[in-house]
Order: sequence, then C-alpha cells, then structure tokens
Amino acid sequence: MLEAQAAKASPSLLYMVKQVELVVRAHLDELVRPSGITALQYTALTVLERHDGLSAAQLARDSFVTAQSIADLVRSLEARGLVRRERNPHSRRELLILLTDAGRQVLARHADPVRRLEERMVRDLTARQTEQFRQALSKSWHALS
Repeated sequence: MLEAQAAKASPSLLYMVKQVELVVRAHLDELVRPSGITALQYTALTVLERHDGLSAAQLARDSFVTAQSIADLVRSLEARGLVRRERNPHSRRELLILLTDAGRQVLARHADPVRRLEERMVRDLTARQTEQFRQALSKSWHALS
C-alpha cells in the first residue's frame, strides 16, 4: 500500500524530463539573448559546429525542430550572417547549410556560460553519476528513436 502511494506521489519520468528541458531552455534563452538568438537557434548552430554542411531536413532532425520551422530558423540565422547556404555539389537541387565565422564566434562567446549551466545542472552528482546520467539519457533517446 505504501509503495503504491509513493508511486502515485512521484511524477512520471516523462514529466521530469520535460521539466528539465523547460528549465534548461529558459536558462539557455537567457544566456544567448545578448547575441540576438534563441535557444533553438543556438542548438542549430551547435549542430552545424559538429556536422557542418547539412541539408535543412538533417538540421531539423538534429536540432529537434520540425522541417517547417527550420526554414524560418535558417532564414533568421542567415540574415544575421551566422549561417550560409550553398548548393550541394553532388545534388544541385539540395542546399547545404554551413556555419559562418560569425556563427563560430557566437558559439565561442557562449561556450563558457553554457558549460557553467551544464555544470550547475549536475553539480549535486558525482562524476560517475554524471556519466551514468549521460548514458541513461542516450539510451532513452535511442530507445525512442
């Protein structure tokens, strides 16, 4: 009976993951606002930093946004000079999205504050627990992908 009550009192893992996502996004929005970008735009820039020259569909998938919203996001980043588009030499119909030097500068400017935010998020965890947390999140993502 007590176990059933405890289970009822505990929020679901999905709820807890969403809570973490929302608070991280709010802090990230606050961190990157001085550069005139949003957390979603920042995420797209970090994706391009790791895998430059993606199609819009690939960037949308890796940035956790819909294909429809990536078009506006890329237009906005392009207008700010943070990304550029060029034709794919292997498929002339496809445009590739590339990070510009200005985009790399924005990422460099925010690298330390973002690192500190991540450190704050796991400050009550040991190094081992942090690695286990990272692995658990990765496994959870793979299970649902």
